[in-house]
Amino acid sequence: MNIDDILFLASIWVIPVLLAITMHEAAHGWAASKLGDDTALRMGRVTFNPLAHIDLFGTIILPAILISAGGILFGWAKPVPVNFGRLGRPRRDMVLVAAAGPAINIGLAIVSALALHLLPFVGPTFGEWLGRNLINSININLLLAIFNMMPLPPLDGGRVAVGILPRPLAIQLARLERYGLFILIGLIFILPILGRQLGTDLNISVGSFSDRLSSCVGCYCMASA
Repeated sequence: MNIDDILFLASIWVIPVLLAITMHEAAHGWAASKLGDDTALRMGRVTFNPLAHIDLFGTIILPAILISAGGILFGWAKPVPVNFGRLGRPRRDMVLVAAAGPAINIGLAIVSALALHLLPFVGPTFGEWLGRNLINSININLLLAIFNMMPLPPLDGGRVAVGILPRPLAIQLARLERYGLFILIGLIFILPILGRQLGTDLNISVGSFSDRLSSCVGCYCMASA
């Protein structure tokens, strides 16, 4: 891969990734501020400035390495500080705050999918670049939403589950938070191996997902031409 390929790859991934992560984290802080906790607001985390949410290694270096290798997309941003004790109704509001991030990612994926309909009306060179950005936006936003809604603390889905489960089960699940990252990493690397044994694809692969979307977009553009 030469420098031109690297620059082109960066140009079609940087915008979707930064937008997805920024909107995800800002949504958490915004929801918390509306429900009684202004911690994130006071710390400048309810903002569209991606620099406020970026973790150098987790947001930039690791995803760039994985995308270049065509492997699993994995990374993280700075967690948004939320004082659940300051929320008006802590259990219910914890669910709403946690769900806000994945919800905004699903919204961005829908907007990106709708924007694909504009491709036949732009020039071929810009259209190809824009199409790749939109496809990557769909990829990253859907992956973020699905990944974060896994019912495992400290992921958003884990906090949603803790908020809606009966209290005895919620307490047991909440106790997993200290081990959540290790469980998650284990699942990420064990699931593909298990999938191969079962004859199915359980790998969260950017390449395969993107290829399927690219095929759909290609068919649409040919039909619209």
